[in-house]
Amino acid sequence: MPHRSRLPAPSPLRPAPPRASTPLPASFVLTEDPSTQSLDGGSVLLGGSPLRLFRISERARGLLARWRAGAPVGTARPAQLLARRLVSAGAFVPQPGTPTFGPDDVTVVVPVRDRPAQLERLLGALGDLACVVVDDASADAGATREIAEHHGARFIGLAVNAGPSVARNAGLATADGALVAFVDSDCVPTAGWLAPLLGHFDDPLVGAVAPRVVPTPSGPRAGALARYAALRSSLDRGPREGLVRPGSAVPFVPGAALLVRADVADGPELFDPELRGGEDVDLVWRLVEAGWDVRFVPASSVAHDGPPAFGSFLARQAFYGSTAGPLALRHGEALAPVHTSAWSLAVWALTLARRPVLAQATLAASVAILANRLAGLVRDPVAVATRIAGGGTARSALPALANLVRAWSPALVLGLASRRTRRAAALALLVPALRDWADNPSTLDPLRYAALHVADDAAYGVGVWAGCARARTIVPLVPRISWRARVWSSRSLRRSLGGPVDG
Repeated sequence: MPHRSRLPAPSPLRPAPPRASTPLPASFVLTEDPSTQSLDGGSVLLGGSPLRLFRISERARGLLARWRAGAPVGTARPAQLLARRLVSAGAFVPQPGTPTFGPDDVTVVVPVRDRPAQLERLLGALGDLACVVVDDASADAGATREIAEHHGARFIGLAVNAGPSVARNAGLATADGALVAFVDSDCVPTAGWLAPLLGHFDDPLVGAVAPRVVPTPSGPRAGALARYAALRSSLDRGPREGLVRPGSAVPFVPGAALLVRADVADGPELFDPELRGGEDVDLVWRLVEAGWDVRFVPASSVAHDGPPAFGSFLARQAFYGSTAGPLALRHGEALAPVHTSAWSLAVWALTLARRPVLAQATLAASVAILANRLAGLVRDPVAVATRIAGGGTARSALPALANLVRAWSPALVLGLASRRTRRAAALALLVPALRDWADNPSTLDPLRYAALHVADDAAYGVGVWAGCARARTIVPLVPRISWRARVWSSRSLRRSLGGPVDG
């Protein structure tokens, strides 16, 4: 299948301030990301996403000790710049102080089509926040207008259905606040949802902040689908706070609820009007490309209504999958189902081929090569290399399998029909499902959970294949393999982000 030419780009975004010279504000407090490890008595840090090594001077170690104890970043510019480097790499998580921005600085834009009861519920939950309701050609636009005006919201009506991107852009054009919160009409913010988000905009590099989008709570007698969705919602990015960018622990956030700095748009379009799905992923990645930070803050949460019936659930998953093809035309290999090194791939392949000795030898070789590059930079290069290469290969095996299965699920389902491939296809479909069930406490038995998991993967995979066919690209189906180890040479490591600073 030939690769189609790239999609035309929407209006450009305003470039972020220069990162290297923009310090983290003095009032911020830093907490260590769970991925970060201290080595060699604190002189080396291993962490971030992607994983990096930081060489920390003795003076900077004192700063890190104070920050770990809860002290703010402080007013010294070198300390603020070191904090910026660690935060930008994802090795530390910033916690803002008392925010400069308040609710009066926020305009909420609500795109809606044919959801009067849900719109009523949302506007009631938003309280006194300034709101703009954009009706995307509802069957009864008059009902939408009446609800909006009853709650004191500004109303904009579109003559024809143009999709969520156009509706959100129309709302943005009339927003008065410095910050714009895009909230879909089938959402309900929880009490206090805005407060944990606002302080992050005191960092001039933050362009957008996303709350955690969780399924609307269901009652104790909820059906199997609701209980499954509560654990595996496509919109829920989990409990771990961090930067949002391709290849990180949180590669994207949904646009169902997103707080954005209004002036990041350098024209009339913030969301791409050409995209009727995946426009939220596209916006986040364009913000990152323009130099902005996008943060995910699960301390804030917004409830989202899921599809009520099994058929509509499968249709929604297929729709989500269908956005991968068009997105790949703009963002390329960021849409690959798996990003891995050739070393890890070789170890996994040899293990599956029942060649354990060769698999171990390959892993040992990758550790040895990395240890050689780390020589002179850490006291025990073999131990550090083992953590990076060995630990990474082991930890990423099952997640990589799950992502591949999700993308290739239509072929695996077809493989169940053949006696020659039935066993392998069944194992590939069931192993990620059962691992997911074991990792998440559930009131569902493993049989029903696995059945819903496989149906979820299959629907999503059908959407991926259909989207790839329409966009004429196979990028979302092909693993991205790094043929060179993702490590730094001795020279580049000595110039690493966490190099000596005067704190």
